[in-house]
Amino acid sequence: MYSDKKNILQLVALLKEHNISKVVLCPGSRNSPIVHTLANHPSFSCYSVTDERSAGFFALGLALHGGKPAAICCTSGTALLNIHPAVAEAFYQQVPLVVISADRPAAWIGQMDGQTLPQPGVFGSLVKKAVNLPEIQTDEDEWYCNRLVNEALLELNHHGKGPVHINVPISEPLFQFTTTELPDVRVITRYQGLNIYDREYNSLIERLNKYNKRMVVVGQMSLIYLFEKKISKLLYKHFAWLTEHTGNRTIPGIPVKNFDAALYALPEETLEKMVPELVITYGGHIVSKRLKKFLRNHPPKEHWHVSADGEVADLYGSLTTVIEMDPFEFLEKIAYLLENKTSEFPRVWENNTKELPEPEFAYSEMAAIGTLIKSLPTPSALHLGNSSTVRYAQLYTLPEEVEVCCNRGTSGIEGSLSTALGYATASDKLNFIVIGDLSFFYDMNALWNSNYGCNVRILLLNNGGGEIFQALPGLSLSDKTHRFVTASHKTSAQGWATERGFLYQGVHNTEELEEAMKAFTEPNPASQPILMEVFTEKEKDVRLLKEYYHKLK
Repeated sequence: MYSDKKNILQLVALLKEHNISKVVLCPGSRNSPIVHTLANHPSFSCYSVTDERSAGFFALGLALHGGKPAAICCTSGTALLNIHPAVAEAFYQQVPLVVISADRPAAWIGQMDGQTLPQPGVFGSLVKKAVNLPEIQTDEDEWYCNRLVNEALLELNHHGKGPVHINVPISEPLFQFTTTELPDVRVITRYQGLNIYDREYNSLIERLNKYNKRMVVVGQMSLIYLFEKKISKLLYKHFAWLTEHTGNRTIPGIPVKNFDAALYALPEETLEKMVPELVITYGGHIVSKRLKKFLRNHPPKEHWHVSADGEVADLYGSLTTVIEMDPFEFLEKIAYLLENKTSEFPRVWENNTKELPEPEFAYSEMAAIGTLIKSLPTPSALHLGNSSTVRYAQLYTLPEEVEVCCNRGTSGIEGSLSTALGYATASDKLNFIVIGDLSFFYDMNALWNSNYGCNVRILLLNNGGGEIFQALPGLSLSDKTHRFVTASHKTSAQGWATERGFLYQGVHNTEELEEAMKAFTEPNPASQPILMEVFTEKEKDVRLLKEYYHKLK
């Protein structure tokens, strides 16, 4: 019988699945649930050592013999500190050592309770990874715990070997051993390139070929990658390809880009046919909350993430495999390994999204963005501010020759204008910057330098505050809280723009928008940068957006 603590069960099950079988057990009460579970499972060879300092080095010796990872488990408090010398030796000798420490609940650290000290991160830079497991109360806690243990154990052999630290808070009662077997757990594996020197990967290709419903989701990528025609032909028919404007041209074919609107509009019975069995991702962040929700609520059987850094990125909660290599190298390698069979899944996605109409809005923020996108000269660069702006742009089809930039690393509003101006200064193209009022005024000092030139065109969307807050479901804004949440204002950029040498265009209706857009998108460089400030009403913007989505249903 094993402990009833779910974080311990996840830990022990994953130690087993990652083939860590040699464990040194030190005495103590707080770690007794871990000790009991390990000692009573047939997969582990356990060694009892009383002195933690000696136990750490004993475990080091076990790992040195054969090179496979060994683990040491200790109780809370200063017991953990006694393992520090062995951890240092393991780090500099590059030995895979797993330090498992039991801990008191976080609420009791520093409260004069016995055998307590701040244990998470206690080894600092002398471990390759340190994680602090949650005490599991919810499904999300369990997913998080599973991910943390996988991350730690994967790091034992990532870019060289070394020690990791797993801290396990355990609340009383400690001695409830009512679980009859370890749970089935998700195991995340990592391939460091597809080569025989890392691991045998034929099984990976077999898994790839067994799935009929395959999807590739491409996040933000600030580059253009031109696939060879033969590679594109081999790859494109096998997957449903999804990306957003921020992905730029990094797909071997024509991607589905209006998936966010489709996921809102399509009935559940149709969406169920669009659930993938395998999702492969590369690139950075995805803007669409609907896609995240869709894949979290309808988890694929597998999710593979391909990235050069090999880091664990479990966005959809179903990650099974990390492939550490350049994504385009990966795609070109698998292109010749895909079985030549017809899959209807890509057609299902294409057929259910191609009929969705491109929106036609009355005068609004959305209309201003749409008018610009339809008028963009090519080639050019389009810089999108965060929040509403990057989402509204996704409603419209973008010319392929337009590259898209946006600060989606953290998705904050600060610095959008400064980043765009820095890019434009180094660019010989026209650079169009679409930005909301809060983002602009927050970063208005970006114009307070003289480095940028006449290739800058700023479309400032000014509706007097944070309009997106009006549209958030479940957020009710009373008169008392409204101005604090939405940052309402009555500010115009005209004076600042004129002072900084911009040609200023103020727009208040459809006619003014269409007239101003002609000069704004004129491909020949102007004699001065241009700022077009489009004034709208946030209540109307929200209403028109809701009406658009309502019509899609």
